[in-house]
Formats: sequence, C-alpha cells, structure tokens
Amino acid sequence: MAQLIGLIGVGIMGRPMAKNLLKAGYPLVVHDRNRGPVQELVGAGARAAASPREVAGQVEILITMLPNSPDVELVALGKDGIIEGARPGLLYLDMSTISPLVSQTVGAALAPKGVRMLDAPVSGGEKGAIDAALSIMVGGDKADFEAALPVFQALGRTITLLGPLGAGGFTKLANQIIVAVNLTALGEALTLARKAGLDRELTLKALGGGLAGSKCLEQKTPNYVSGTYTPGFKVDLHFKDLGLIMEASRALGVPLPCTAVVQELFNALRVKGRGGLDHSGVITLLEELAGFPGQA
Repeated sequence: MAQLIGLIGVGIMGRPMAKNLLKAGYPLVVHDRNRGPVQELVGAGARAAASPREVAGQVEILITMLPNSPDVELVALGKDGIIEGARPGLLYLDMSTISPLVSQTVGAALAPKGVRMLDAPVSGGEKGAIDAALSIMVGGDKADFEAALPVFQALGRTITLLGPLGAGGFTKLANQIIVAVNLTALGEALTLARKAGLDRELTLKALGGGLAGSKCLEQKTPNYVSGTYTPGFKVDLHFKDLGLIMEASRALGVPLPCTAVVQELFNALRVKGRGGLDHSGVITLLEELAGFPGQA
C-alpha cells in the first residue's frame, strides 16, 4: 500500500502538486489556512487536517510548500506544529524556497524527535507543478533521498541530490538569480524591440531559435504576446527570494552586482503596486522607463 503523505501549503504550487500525488495513487492529508483549496482537494480524494500537528501525527512523509522562512519555522516548530505531532521515523520534505540556514536550524530541532529532513526546493513555476515536470533540488542524507525519490518522481522530472541539508536551498537561490536576471534581460530586449516597431511574437520566435533562447522565454512567451502577467510566480515571492540571495551572498562573501540591480527593479515594481504580477511583469516597469504608458 502507498505511503500516507501530508502536504501543508496548497497554494499556487502546492495545489497542483497535491493533485499529482493523488493521481500517482498516494493517500493524502492536507492543511492550509485558506480553506478553499483544501475543500477542492478533499473533493478530489484528500483528507483535511486542522493543524500541522494533526498532519504530522498521521503521516509517514510530510511535505511543506510555504512562502518564506518564518512560515516554515512556525509550521515546523511553533504551537501545534510538526514538532508536536511527529512520530519517530517521519520523513519531512520542505519544498519551500527559504533560507538554507533556516532549513538547517529546523532540521536540527526536529532530529531529536526522530524526524528525518530534506530541503527540496523546486523550479518550474505553476506550469511545472501542474505538469509534474518540476526540477527538484535536494539537500540531505542519501538514504532519506532514496526513500523520498518515488514521491519526488510523482512531482518532477529533474531530481538531484546536491549535498547535505541546505544544499538544495543554496542551489535554488542560484537558480533564482538566473531566472530574475533572465526575465529582466528579456524585458529590456523586448522593450527595445517594441521601441523599434518590431512585432513582438515574431521577435520572440526569432530570439527563441538562437542562443538567446531559454526556458524563461519559452514559458513566458504567452505573457509577453498578450501583455498580461497573471501570476505563475509572483513578483512579491521572487523579491523575497532576491532578499534571501543577497543575505546569503553577504554571508559567503560573494558580490552579486547584477542581482542587486534586479532586486531594486523588483522593489520598484512592488512600490508601484505590482507585486501580485507574474515575475515576467518586470517588463512593465522597463516599458514605462522607455516612455510607454504605465500599467494601471
């Protein structure tokens, strides 16, 4: 019989991940502060739990998919948290993008309870979550990774063990540098092309066929063509990641000049009230700087 899995955090990413676990035949217990997605998943065959503690007390493998480090700390270590309900042998997979140092702190706090932890942040956005095509970057013990692998295979295609706990998080931060800088470069390029009077769809086709092609270009082309930036991954969340990146860069002594500029552009988007846009929406700020009318 398939292992009973718990999933805490069923938002933009967690909800399709939960559906893919159900599709793969895993019995599932879910919890989220937002009742709407929980009820949707209950309708699809999951069971609801009232707290992280209640989830942890039932399951063999527990996944969290949460916005930031404080959320993970609260769910894992706070009142009615995982630490209060976990049984020895629980395998905890934190798939959120948080500070790798916080992952290590949480893992150390849970270890005396007999909880094994992997940090396993993902890349691929909402589409990757829906298609079960995520890239999953894992840090932790090899035996725990092998135990979790069938679950990861229900959620993603590129699954890599990168080192001890925290290694997954550091890899995800490197990923987020590339994505943020790439989306900003795409925004600059497409703004230049627009100013020159070029057709956007044809420009994207030409760029995508050469060295400038990228997953970002491919996945975000519908946004650029339509001029709408419904979030697959919000500016607010990527700005949070940029903060984690700069914090890590200072701790490690690694100057990141391009990333620092991009962080300020994302900050400007948020000041303009565009934090809820998809992160490809950085183009709206660049177009405004070039003299095109701003987004309402």
